Amino acid sequence: MSKKNNRINVPEARDAMDKFKMEAASEVGVNLKEGYNGDLTSREAGSVGGQMVKKMIESYEKSL
Repeated sequence: MSKKNNRINVPEARDAMDKFKMEAASEVGVNLKEGYNGDLTSREAGSVGGQMVKKMIESYEKSL
C-alpha cells in the first residue's frame, strides 16, 4: 500500500513553499505554472526539487 506522504506539516506555510518552488523553477529555467504541471519531464521536475534542496542546505549552512 502506498501512503501519500507529501503533506505540508504547517498548512500556513503552503504559500511560502509555493513561492519558493516558483523561485527555484525560475532559477533553473523551468516553466512552472500555478496548478497542475504534469507536462513537465522528470528531469525538469527533479531540477526544481534539487534547486530547492540546494537552497535549503545553503540557508542552513549560513545559520551555523
